[in-house]
Amino acid sequence: MQVEIWSDMICPWCYIGKKRFEMALADFSQRDSVRVIWRSFELDPNAPSQHPGTLEEHLSRKYGYSSQQAKEMIERVTGVAKEVGLEYHLNEAHPGNTFDAHRLLHFAASRQLADQATERIMHAYFCEGLVVSDRMALARLAPKFGMTADEVLAMLESGTYSDDVRANEARAAELGIASVPFFVFNEKTGISGAQSVEVFSKALLEASMDL
Repeated sequence: MQVEIWSDMICPWCYIGKKRFEMALADFSQRDSVRVIWRSFELDPNAPSQHPGTLEEHLSRKYGYSSQQAKEMIERVTGVAKEVGLEYHLNEAHPGNTFDAHRLLHFAASRQLADQATERIMHAYFCEGLVVSDRMALARLAPKFGMTADEVLAMLESGTYSDDVRANEARAAELGIASVPFFVFNEKTGISGAQSVEVFSKALLEASMDL
């Protein structure tokens, strides 16, 4: 069975959805036969390297929220994250361009390390204040998921894997994917959003019966 997951590293619901899907997968009797493929999706392809100010200020500018509304949004998603064992520190988050991080995930996938890299980058952004567009910062994470900092930095300084990121995004457009996370089971069934563990469990079971 194949499950493709379109996500972005700075999407808080993507990390929550990842954890809920993994909970469902852990209890799935055929989990060893499931191949998970991470696909690239930039929430804002035109984002600057790093948005100025805090995440709260960025949300206020982007959506026209008041400071209080942005704060409440952050508190809500932080509370949901805690339910799946994640300690978000969004007051320390540095939203910005994620293109290089997506290229890194494709590089990791070429070494069968996509799961490990995705987890480490998301955790670093949401829980440790990673500047997601900082190539040196991304390279320093590399040993945590089985690669060297030097090889990762060399790749990031090149244009390698740019076409792979764009190909993923083009396919997302073809499939009508406009928001993430988005899960595609066996290229047939799609699930949008960070759904409940029960929804993912049902999708895994139905996909296994449809093979």
